[in-house]
Amino acid sequence: MTKEERRIEQLKMKLAQLGPMLPGSISEQWNVCGTPGCRCKDPDKPVKHGPYCQISFTVGGKSSTIFVKKEDLPEARRRLERYQQFKTLSRELVQAYIVLTRKTGFKRRGS
Repeated sequence: MTKEERRIEQLKMKLAQLGPMLPGSISEQWNVCGTPGCRCKDPDKPVKHGPYCQISFTVGGKSSTIFVKKEDLPEARRRLERYQQFKTLSRELVQAYIVLTRKTGFKRRGS
């Protein structure tokens, strides 16, 4: 096994061990409801509901959000970090396949 093939195997193992991931970013939102007479609609001192945390992301050209409970924020942050690791490892894997292909042509498929 060549150095490039070993690198490909290492990257694939790291990718397989990442665990749950999510793209996007976390933000705090404050909302106004539709209930007439609610404190959030007070003309003098409105008090919006919140804060609510949400993850905003785009996948397949479609934007979406997921609301996150405060107690779930640490796990949500871990999943966002794993997605960043996934992107880095994926880029490195593609680069390793390019190096292997340049050295061996299309004779070897790699792993």
